[in-house]
Amino acid sequence: MLKTNRDVGIVGYGCYVPRFRIKTSEMARVWGKDVESVPIKEKSVPGNDEDAVTIGIEAARNALQMASLDARKLRAVWAGSESKPYAVKPSSTIIAEAIGATPEIEAADWEFACKAGTEAMQACFGFVGSGMAEYAMALGIDTAQGRPADHLEYTAAAGGASYIIGPAEDSLAILEASYSYVTDTPDFFRRQHMHYPEHGNRFTGAPAYFNHTLNAANALMKQLGKTPNDYDLAVFHQPNTKFPLEAAKNLGFSTEKVVPGLVIPYIGNTYSGSCLIGLAATLDVAPPGSRILCVSYGSGAGSDAFSFIVTDKIGRRDNVLKVKDYVEQRCEIDYATYSRFRRKFRM
Repeated sequence: MLKTNRDVGIVGYGCYVPRFRIKTSEMARVWGKDVESVPIKEKSVPGNDEDAVTIGIEAARNALQMASLDARKLRAVWAGSESKPYAVKPSSTIIAEAIGATPEIEAADWEFACKAGTEAMQACFGFVGSGMAEYAMALGIDTAQGRPADHLEYTAAAGGASYIIGPAEDSLAILEASYSYVTDTPDFFRRQHMHYPEHGNRFTGAPAYFNHTLNAANALMKQLGKTPNDYDLAVFHQPNTKFPLEAAKNLGFSTEKVVPGLVIPYIGNTYSGSCLIGLAATLDVAPPGSRILCVSYGSGAGSDAFSFIVTDKIGRRDNVLKVKDYVEQRCEIDYATYSRFRRKFRM
């Protein structure tokens, strides 16, 4: 179990989801797939001028607005992504510059598939918890890729979230403790020069997602002396609609505790942003005093588990757009427009 030297928590958070949507029934029509077997309703698509960095900038600005914090007080901007626009050039420096946090700041990009965002968050908790910084920012941002007609194309979406970590007395959700569980499980990968990732189909379930998610969650609860009954809400990584609900059931959480953070049916799997957007949706409705379990998952493979207690400062959430607002701001596009935006066809 990971505990900080001083009490820390989430001072502000913000998300961003592109407004463009493609219905999975439209993709099923193009590829001749049975629409009844498609796992979600629709997914978010980045516009022609959007990428992981622009998503991160919007999410970061929302987090700063919620926290009412001057960006120059940040001592780190750490961005987690697996779809950064530059192979060699940090996304974090662009985001830090855009929000006015440079030059006296630490910046770096983090990678760990879909848990790159929570990996950055772990580091921020340690950075602030050690006393080296008063405030630090973690982001999970992605414009996920899926090969045409592949299973991933139906769920791989775009979006992100940003979290400002700071002292407990200024936090809307205080961190009780965290835990990380990692193994070398090659369920999903993309080698250099490969445009689309490869995945292990059913292999991504039991030995990958469930092994890491359940072990991380159980270990954290055991070491804290808590059970699912002690938690009011729970958030899990959302690669599809089935896995997070099944993980919750296996752990002993009721569906009602998971549904508030279940955003994948409406925007798809935002990869590094998936669990963090789910946490944002949960914090959007969580009452003061509620306890939240948040468990991410990243292929390769590993999980980060966090236990939070919401404070009476949660009222700050009323200052910015909520996840629900971004879900409702939608503009439907067809497969041809989607292919052009995502540059699906290359000569």
